[in-house]
Amino acid sequence: MTAATAAHTHPRAVRQLWPLGAALWLLRLLTVAGLAIDAYVHADLAPTYDPIKATVSQGDLFRAEAAAASLAALLLLVFRRHLTAWLFAFAVALAGVGAVLLYRYVNVGAIGPLPNMYEPFWYPEKTASVIAEGAAALTALAGFLIAWLYVSRRRTSH
Repeated sequence: MTAATAAHTHPRAVRQLWPLGAALWLLRLLTVAGLAIDAYVHADLAPTYDPIKATVSQGDLFRAEAAAASLAALLLLVFRRHLTAWLFAFAVALAGVGAVLLYRYVNVGAIGPLPNMYEPFWYPEKTASVIAEGAAALTALAGFLIAWLYVSRRRTSH
């Protein structure tokens, strides 16, 4: 059964799915915005952190975070209701928050090829990044849950 047929034969089911679709749209917009800020800040700061290195520089890690955040945002834009896209966005954003907080409050030291990234102070870009990552993690988790509910209800309405 096509979506047009389903909409014609099940108008009540379509009306019940509309709020979930609208919520997903808003959550996708907020998550993509948070990931875009995350990507921009990391790409912008990467050259500053190139001198901090073991085998891999902190600048390279910042570029990898920028790439991962950009990919997560792109996947959400292309695959709106795919649970995997929401989970990937959540994982990228949460990993960013975790890394910022860990290296802000704990002097981990160098780990294998990773440099010592301990930085016990806040500055505007770091603050913007952690707020954007935190918001993106929360909205991605909510988006995953609503997308799962949307997909489940859509399957049962057919």
